[in-house]
Amino acid sequence: MSETALQPTYSAPASPAAGWHGLVRMAARGMTLIVAAVVVMQVLRTVGAIELGFTSWQPVAIVVLLWFVVVDAAVYLTGGLKGQRLLFLLPALQITLSLVIFPTVFGLAVAFTQWDIGGISGPVFNGLDNFRYMATDERFWNALGNNFKYVLVAVPFQYVVAFAIALLLNQSIRGQKFFRVAFLLPFMISPVAVGWMIGRSILDANRGVVPKLLASIGIERVSFFDQPVPAFLGIVAMDSWISIPFMMVMLLAGLQALPTEVFEAAQIDGASGWKRFWDITFPLMLPVSITAVILRVIFEFKLVDVVRVVTAGGPGGATDTLSLFIYREGVESGNVGYATAMAMVFLVIVLVSVTALLVFLNRRVRDVVY
Repeated sequence: MSETALQPTYSAPASPAAGWHGLVRMAARGMTLIVAAVVVMQVLRTVGAIELGFTSWQPVAIVVLLWFVVVDAAVYLTGGLKGQRLLFLLPALQITLSLVIFPTVFGLAVAFTQWDIGGISGPVFNGLDNFRYMATDERFWNALGNNFKYVLVAVPFQYVVAFAIALLLNQSIRGQKFFRVAFLLPFMISPVAVGWMIGRSILDANRGVVPKLLASIGIERVSFFDQPVPAFLGIVAMDSWISIPFMMVMLLAGLQALPTEVFEAAQIDGASGWKRFWDITFPLMLPVSITAVILRVIFEFKLVDVVRVVTAGGPGGATDTLSLFIYREGVESGNVGYATAMAMVFLVIVLVSVTALLVFLNRRVRDVVY
């Protein structure tokens, strides 16, 4: 047997810090399990599945806040330099978990309940009843169809007008700064104020200034919001007046970032203004255009304020939107379970629609650019 094999081996004693770090990690993991159990229990109590739990969500919020502090401390104390760096990211993740992920999951649980705010029994689990009713609810399909009509009509119109204005403001014209500020003014005004000023104070058949002026010259019974098509186009016009400056700013920033050398070379080669726009400006602006269009599609799906003030969804549901319908069901009628189910379905529809549009537009960009 060799001398090396006979030599005793010694292991360094465990560091006190290592054992302490292990205790901290165990405490954080245990706190995580406790918080998960408390949250699940309170959700089940809220939707009426069990009776065990707190009477309000305030104790749960306190427990979650303490959990955030424990987890942050554990990461900082046991993670070394990497933990210190991670600490800059953790609060943002925790806020996202609290204000985005958890409400979405909780809303999904509420969607499977019959919950009338004015009722005494509270939420009662009803399985897929809300979704079955939704499938045959003509009001739901009408509002959803109107949402897609707003997207298909308003967004292309807003893009074309915003692009034209951005091209004009990108030129060296007198009073350029003044016009840039002037075109931004509608975007600074609240949509509710716009709906009241234009829809109610100016164009309303009963109290509006324009119908009264037309009546004074012999043109009576003029109504802009009592017929489906004029009412729909009126909402599109007011919404576009508010939204065009948003797209204009994005497109103007993109135009100002384009390389001038390309346009100078094309001008020297004798390319016309339209040729330069179609072969150079438009292809180079496609990434910015896609961003602007996608954002406007998302905002158009959420259209509610102007419609609520001007027509309240009428006449006959011609201007209704799904967001407004969900508001009426959940807030005005108190049918929280059904309203939440519609909101969950609407979220999926918007995600699928925006993703499909993004994939389609990106393919078009590759076809045009490459």
